[in-house]
Amino acid sequence: MLLDPGMNLTLRPMRYPDFYERYRAAIRNTWTVEEVDLNGDLPDLTAMSDAERHLINRLVAFFATGDSIVANNLVLNLYKHINAPEARLYLSRQLFEEAVHVQFYLTLLDTYLPDPEERAKAFAAVEHIPSIRDKAEFCFRWIDSLGDLDRLSTRQDRRDFLLNLICFAACIEGLFFYGAFAYVYWFRSRGLLDGLATGTNWVFRDESMHMEFAFSVVDTVRAEEPGLFDAEMGRRVTGMLEEAVAAELAFARDLCGDGIGQMTAERMRLYLEYVADRRLARLGLPPRYGSANPFAFMELQDVQELANFFERRVSAYQIAVEGDVTLDDTF
Repeated sequence: MLLDPGMNLTLRPMRYPDFYERYRAAIRNTWTVEEVDLNGDLPDLTAMSDAERHLINRLVAFFATGDSIVANNLVLNLYKHINAPEARLYLSRQLFEEAVHVQFYLTLLDTYLPDPEERAKAFAAVEHIPSIRDKAEFCFRWIDSLGDLDRLSTRQDRRDFLLNLICFAACIEGLFFYGAFAYVYWFRSRGLLDGLATGTNWVFRDESMHMEFAFSVVDTVRAEEPGLFDAEMGRRVTGMLEEAVAAELAFARDLCGDGIGQMTAERMRLYLEYVADRRLARLGLPPRYGSANPFAFMELQDVQELANFFERRVSAYQIAVEGDVTLDDTF
């Protein structure tokens, strides 16, 4: 089975071709940080109000370490326990994508925060900004939850592994990052920060694929060991999402204060509850909140294959071919 201890190295016969196809799809989605022009955002930042600049500064401070945390969990807890070489191909690709995201956010902070002291504070946000520290501690607690577990030898080991995987898919990539993306797309809906929105489009697509891969691993494990995901597991997952919503809502209150136009902590609460219910539904669990999405601009973003006019290139294209092409070439 997928979580059997060991390290299967044989790709043929392929046991999980869906994982291999996800790897191939990820390769076609290659992008580079150099394609994103952030310098055009600087006039927008200069013209912003103090409240808007506070929101942006807090947001980029979260971005500074968010993907590094995800990458650490992938290396420490996921790769060694998913025993299928085709799945590990995808995880290797995911690790590369997390590195691209880290580079993107490094470039973002270097561009948005030219003052070295401000930049240093942003990179140290997990130490001195309570709303970011609380989210990081939530992540670290789940990274540490598997401790020194080297083999998934027992049923409880596999349950603990699934909880870690679901936490990073549903709560961190699927809620913390989705909340952060909503702020970016709110600015974009107002015609602001086009460079940030362009890079975020591609990060958003990567994160959506990471989340769906993790959920497909959960689906596979549940099919192979049906009794593993029981009512108690469902209660723990729901409680985990409740805690994640509370942490992200505290972050929203830090960012929004008394509200910035239509971006308020109350509307973000509704959005987070809406997203949490979607994650529960994907896992076959009943909704917890019943809230509707208050952000119409995020509905468009959920249509992954739609190339909208905000993008500089279609995000579903594979990496471009290098070199010169003439109309006389034979294809």
